[in-house]
Amino acid sequence: MKIFLLGCGFTSLSAGFLGIFLPVIPTVPLFLFAAFCFSKSSERFHSWLVNHRLLGGYIRDYLSGEGIPAKSKVKAILLLWLTIGISFYFVPLSLIRIILFLIAAGVTYYLITLPTKSLKEEY
Repeated sequence: MKIFLLGCGFTSLSAGFLGIFLPVIPTVPLFLFAAFCFSKSSERFHSWLVNHRLLGGYIRDYLSGEGIPAKSKVKAILLLWLTIGISFYFVPLSLIRIILFLIAAGVTYYLITLPTKSLKEEY
């Protein structure tokens, strides 16, 4: 399980890093997922990520309850619904469409209810 979580952590970290340069990929949620995976698999990588000079601020703010930047929330929600919309086009089964919609609605609700870091404090 540790190997699996390490793999998920590095994959998420890599995708989040790409999100810095590609506006379609949500950066902060991927870094948060990487931190979660590392917290369950490797204290060394978790500590490295949380204390990273550039990336760690987002994670520390989330873990301390300060929230994530509004811009990151909006990007994550837009990308979520964009990918769900594309999936609706390619998935012909109604049951799967309903499940995808419910998952997207749940994730959207979760992101909206997370604390939002004020604009003055964003990076």
